[in-house]
Amino acid sequence: MIKQGPIPAFVHGLFEYIAGIALIALPLILNYDSSSATAASIVLGVLLLVLTSTTAWSTSLVNSVPLAVHILLDYALAAVLIASPFLFSFSDESKPTGVFIAAGVIQLLFSIATRYRKDDEPPPKRRRMKRSTPDRSVRDDEIPEFEPPSGSR
Repeated sequence: MIKQGPIPAFVHGLFEYIAGIALIALPLILNYDSSSATAASIVLGVLLLVLTSTTAWSTSLVNSVPLAVHILLDYALAAVLIASPFLFSFSDESKPTGVFIAAGVIQLLFSIATRYRKDDEPPPKRRRMKRSTPDRSVRDDEIPEFEPPSGSR
């Protein structure tokens, strides 16, 4: 079961659009020295925009990615953002390193604090296997009377 936090899913979706645009724009605004930091920021920003716009929820453009997959990818994105300065060798630059680590922590906190289900929407019910025999007793007045087939005495 998905834990429910205080941030509505609609706000989470808007945040991800803004974060994706920011990840694309920040290398150009802050003039990153490392081309790997610039490339990682633009690629992750585009991936975030694509994920947000294709997830099956209120802020999407195309409902194709299931919500559970989106949630898993949110956590993966947070981990990649935090690890990027070390994975892509730009940890010696303070601007992109700070941006990536802060973006990863914020992404993680937003993912943890999001209420993915509407308040009026009941939790999903588990499907039960049908049994071959009924598990309730039948009352006498529910038993149909036996009628012999026509043509027999």
